[in-house]
Amino acid sequence: MSSTQYVLSIDNGTTSTRAIIFDHEGNKVSSGQLETTQIFPHSGWVEHDAREIWQNTHTVIQLALDQAGLSAASIAAVGITNQRETTVVWDRTTGVPVYNAIVWQDTRTQSIIDDVALAGGSSPDVNRFKTKT
Repeated sequence: MSSTQYVLSIDNGTTSTRAIIFDHEGNKVSSGQLETTQIFPHSGWVEHDAREIWQNTHTVIQLALDQAGLSAASIAAVGITNQRETTVVWDRTTGVPVYNAIVWQDTRTQSIIDDVALAGGSSPDVNRFKTKT
């Protein structure tokens, strides 16, 4: 095993998760990539399974390490990028996602965006989101 240190880059994108290992000079040493399943429960809705993203992240890192013949101890730094405003809510007790990740391409809140735009960029009427008790 080499004592040379490497940089691991993780890209959780909209369509795939990839890991790339770079050497000290910035040369690509190895990579791993897996596609992300696209979920479309309704027209205009775009979701991802957050557990799949997490598992794919683990898998592509291991693929890149294996391809390079390296271990995690060879990694000196990790850079991470993700897919814009995709949102997921995790249960704070269990760490399990409450629902699928809502992808940045999702249009289910378009009416709120339209209201904000019509109001000249000011806050929409938040009372319309409160439930009656």
